Amino acid sequence: MRLPVKDGIIDYAFMERFIAELEAERVKELEAERVRELEAYMEATGLKDYILTPAERNVLAGGGKRPFKKFNLRDLFGSSTRGKRLKSADRVCGILPFVTAGEANAGISDFVGNDVMIFSSNTVTIDMFGSAKYRNYEYGADDHVAVVHTENVPKLASIYVTAAIHKASHDGQFSYARNFYAKDADALNIMLPEKDGRPDWRFMERGISAVQKIVVQDLVLYSERKMLAVKEVVNR
Repeated sequence: MRLPVKDGIIDYAFMERFIAELEAERVKELEAERVRELEAYMEATGLKDYILTPAERNVLAGGGKRPFKKFNLRDLFGSSTRGKRLKSADRVCGILPFVTAGEANAGISDFVGNDVMIFSSNTVTIDMFGSAKYRNYEYGADDHVAVVHTENVPKLASIYVTAAIHKASHDGQFSYARNFYAKDADALNIMLPEKDGRPDWRFMERGISAVQKIVVQDLVLYSERKMLAVKEVVNR
């Protein structure tokens, strides 16, 4: 084995500096890779745009306020659908998210390849405890989950609706002893901004878009600062 020496003695100090420099370079490479991944993700999801439009600023400032009206879920979206039970032992490994009751992993308990009912993206699930979640992907669901069919509503408005559903259903009245089912969703009333007696989907879209931009602004600025710092280090 060959080792660096100094004055006939193994130069441990040199080896420590050499390894430290290698580790520092690797850290820089990993940091650059993470920033590039973050940039790519935000670009793909459309989250890089954080500049508020005049209409969005107007919504946040309280301009153009809308009155709220009570709407029944079934009247708006038709009958909700209940998922079907699929025991853990019967599940086949696959790529379809399978939604059950619970908050961990947004209620996704498994990814299955079974022949199950596939629910559309841009829908809302309500679990047995009344917890509502927006789904922007296709999925399966068990019998402790009710699906509200918001497919024909614009995505951002559907997210607004999800918040309204969660507020109305997740109030402590549902539990293991009293499950939330599809029939409960059909009877559920939610409060939404209205215009001419109908839900104002456009107003809801602007509100959610404005909040989303505010939330991601710091993340976008952070990624831009980090990417600039990485480029400066690389160009030295």
